[in-house]
Amino acid sequence: MTNTPEIGGRQPVALEAKAGETYWWCACGRSKSQPFCDGSHAGTAFTPLEWTADRDRRVMLCACKRTANKPLCDGTHARL
Repeated sequence: MTNTPEIGGRQPVALEAKAGETYWWCACGRSKSQPFCDGSHAGTAFTPLEWTADRDRRVMLCACKRTANKPLCDGTHARL
């Protein structure tokens, strides 16, 4: 079993986040509903990340799973 997640995508995914709303970010990279969890991590060492928006705003969610600012994109995908 690997500690490195699969690359779920090579571009971030825009989300109009709503204050107080909880989102489950896929950490394994296997989800077919990127960047959100669909349960594909079952049987792996990965678990989804719970993230709650602190205010209404547009965010870019990481799809490559290499960001240092999970679940938000930090531009790491540009170096893959």
